[in-house]
Amino acid sequence: MYFIVDTALQARQEAGNPVRVGMIGSGFMGKGIANQIVNSVPGMELVAIFNRTVEKAKYAYQQAGVEDIREVKTVAELEDAIAHNQYAVTDDAMLLCRAEGIDALIEVTGAIEFGAHVVMEAIAHKKHIILMNAELDGTIGPILKTYADKAGVIITACEGDQPGVEMNLYRYVKSLGLTPMVCGNIKGLHDAYRNPTTQKGFAEQWGQNVHMVTSFADGTKISFEQAIVANGTGMTIAKRGMMGHDFMRHKEELIKEYNLNFNGHIDDLTKLYDIDQLKELGGIVDYVVAVKPGPGVYVFATHDDPKQRHYLNLYKLGEGPLYSFYHPYHLCHLEVPMSVARVVLFNDVVLAPTYGPRVDVITAAKTDLKAGETIDELGGYMTYGLCETAQITLEQNLLPIGLAEGCVLKRDVAKDQVLTYDDVELPAGRLCDKLRAEQNAMFFPSRTLVTA
Repeated sequence: MYFIVDTALQARQEAGNPVRVGMIGSGFMGKGIANQIVNSVPGMELVAIFNRTVEKAKYAYQQAGVEDIREVKTVAELEDAIAHNQYAVTDDAMLLCRAEGIDALIEVTGAIEFGAHVVMEAIAHKKHIILMNAELDGTIGPILKTYADKAGVIITACEGDQPGVEMNLYRYVKSLGLTPMVCGNIKGLHDAYRNPTTQKGFAEQWGQNVHMVTSFADGTKISFEQAIVANGTGMTIAKRGMMGHDFMRHKEELIKEYNLNFNGHIDDLTKLYDIDQLKELGGIVDYVVAVKPGPGVYVFATHDDPKQRHYLNLYKLGEGPLYSFYHPYHLCHLEVPMSVARVVLFNDVVLAPTYGPRVDVITAAKTDLKAGETIDELGGYMTYGLCETAQITLEQNLLPIGLAEGCVLKRDVAKDQVLTYDDVELPAGRLCDKLRAEQNAMFFPSRTLVTA
């Protein structure tokens, strides 16, 4: 695949017609993307960066070696900067959505309400959107895709993040004639009770946002990531929260329970899954903790043809019924530009909610919560996310964690209890709530719906 993409980008470079990209957000990951595009991707130009603090947008360019930077305040100024090959920065994200001369936007904020406004404006102006924002995608991705489809543009998750890498592997395995049964993510740590205090040192060491780092540790991020894989493949989950076997904490028990010949590698874990259950469910998304190669992804698949099973055994994949395929790493910002090129040059979607809402991420209490408290942001002190099927989420009126921030608790909620809409008062006037209600009405029209 990349051999096709790099050749196409080289042709755009030689023709003097690069793919022109705008980026929304210039935090830790945004700075990496800027450096990658500026210095390592011929045939692509990062023409504009939005950040609420313009100096941070400038710094993203400067760190990449760009010094000739122009701050813009209007669409006309941005379009003029692009026309004169100047790098533009702004504190108004909507300029990037509206300006001519930008082929696609990369959304890197991780914010849901703000991200919803940006994506809807970009769609209205027929811009492709590459999301490095699983939180937005896992909350209202299906309805955003509906709007994008009507406008004739693409909204997609990206490579680099595990979901895009999983989807690449899923497509590869299917192309070999196998049937994927498990799409999985390999984690190094999972502890639902981690918070910004426990994760402060790690965040500072790597220059990352402490709430984002906490969402990695407490399981919220991986829940969003696996939810969007489910929505893109039609898979589901085996149970609330996924199976999530943790070899850091329960290695000996798991080896004994599943009769594993375990050397620490993902290939050893095909016995974790009941093939009949997988077939009945139509495949599941899942994760494992403290298994090599981390932080990679895996797909376990079956083959119905006994002749091909004989060959797979010859090729050292074992006797089945599940065969292990894995990708040993994900390279985050290094791979994102390839997703942009796939979208702009080939109209190829990396990962989108083709099957609508299959799996949601619901809200659980990280500690005892009290009536009158306002729920803090993702990766905070108060909540963590769990995967649940979209049907059960709706039937039980469960609160998606992507909508939890800013909600005021109407009653006490005990630690580890999942929250419902009845437990909270939503902030007034949010676009994300409106879109979520639209999503429910579109995909579950016969059910009683929660309205914003």
